[in-house]
Amino acid sequence: MSKNKGIFVGAASRDMFLDLKLANRHGLIAGATGTGKTVSLQILAEGFSNAGVPVFCADIKGDLSGIAMAGVEKDFLEKRAADIGFSKKYKYEASPATFWDLLGEQGHPIRTTISEVGPLLLARLLELNDTQEGVLNIAFELADDEGLLLLDLKDLRAILAHVAERASELSKHYGNVSKASIGAIQRRLLVLERQGAENFFGEPALNIRDFLRTTHDGRGMINVLAADKLMTAPRLYSVFLLWLLSELFEELPEVGDPDKPKLVFFFDEAHLLFKDAPKALVEKVEQVVRLIRSKGVGVYFVTQNPLDIPDAVLAQLGNRVQHALRAFTPRDQRAVRTAAETFRPNPDLDTERVITELGVGEALVSTLEGKGIPSIVKRTLIRPPSSRLGPVTKAERRALIQASPSFGVYERTKDRHSAYEMLQQRAEEAQRQEERQAEAEEKLWKKTGEPRRTRSGFQLPDFGRDDSPRPSSRKTRTKRRRSRDTAIEVGLKSAARSIGNSLGRALVRGLLGSLKRGF
Repeated sequence: MSKNKGIFVGAASRDMFLDLKLANRHGLIAGATGTGKTVSLQILAEGFSNAGVPVFCADIKGDLSGIAMAGVEKDFLEKRAADIGFSKKYKYEASPATFWDLLGEQGHPIRTTISEVGPLLLARLLELNDTQEGVLNIAFELADDEGLLLLDLKDLRAILAHVAERASELSKHYGNVSKASIGAIQRRLLVLERQGAENFFGEPALNIRDFLRTTHDGRGMINVLAADKLMTAPRLYSVFLLWLLSELFEELPEVGDPDKPKLVFFFDEAHLLFKDAPKALVEKVEQVVRLIRSKGVGVYFVTQNPLDIPDAVLAQLGNRVQHALRAFTPRDQRAVRTAAETFRPNPDLDTERVITELGVGEALVSTLEGKGIPSIVKRTLIRPPSSRLGPVTKAERRALIQASPSFGVYERTKDRHSAYEMLQQRAEEAQRQEERQAEAEEKLWKKTGEPRRTRSGFQLPDFGRDDSPRPSSRKTRTKRRRSRDTAIEVGLKSAARSIGNSLGRALVRGLLGSLKRGF
């Protein structure tokens, strides 16, 4: 439920609100397992939706799907509403929701192309070392230069095989191409396919604006990603979220500080984004998080431990909801101390001690107010959600999917003429060219009696003939071989040139290496 002051979060010595005008300054929801992080995410998503702001969030355990159904009256919910003086305004209602799933099982399929993901995120997904990442970059560069569309995994495998065949030639122009590295990348692709990533790459690609829908009564759509199975492939999950953030940054126009966000993005299990991430990638994420605010997008990280978020990113998160932390180990104690020190101090509250004493549904809350200054931290009772606590049934999910405006748009895959088909066509054309050349030589031999040549260029011996023509000079033989090779090369270059001209432009990549649209 949203009030004039913003989104009502809960009550302490005073009511705590999240100011919509400052909601694009990002935020953090943290706390140990079972302390109420999911409910905090749920009530914020409800509040944004009621204020007309679309939301994207991942459903890790499956219970967040209940946001699409009205809540059921329960004593502890009614008691919490009464305790915070919210009884008169508290009501049970469903929020508008659309279900998505990278695997296409529990929601509309989400797909993107290999080109749109780009080499930087793909290298992270494949867990490549620096040398292998360099070879992958060469493959993308070659595809861009020769107009080869990289849409799905078979296109990527085809361009890698093409790079291996031309390794010596490409090394002179792009840098060293190691066939061993190409083999390693291809093996990683097989692992990726077994994790279900094949469903993610292809067309029709997701139109990011489908996440920005509002209902006819002005409520923002809550886009729920089914991530319970996706979590078995954490790299795919993290790369998808980073790609989505990059797409939002590239697609949305600059709006400065709007009265309310254009979209709010919740990164659940945020530690997966940064675990074992190379420094260069963390720097790119920090840059996107910092800049995307001016696009009207608020990014909220949800994680167990604030130490999971790099300091450079953590510094960008102005609105904070900190649930209980347990201090059983030295690292846990550091996390408690770090969390306490990041809040604006409250002279009436021992923040470090209280963090370990919070009960379920309680949190330390500090939101931005005034000119973006953090409010004094308050021990807060979080308001109860209006939607269901718990998952939807299979029948309810199926009905909601079929009633969605996105139903039927993404369910069927498309397979356009792309790198795989283009390279296959080139190979067939080269083979036909060789066959035509061989036929021409055969006809020439029959007509003139000139000795035939093998592919290696050696003459076939001609035993017992007195009228054998005089062998051609070395210069003539060299010239003939060169003209034959040139004919094949000309065919290849002509095909590449025609494809390049049909595209009519070079491919441009954004901050995270993904393909920029609208150029």
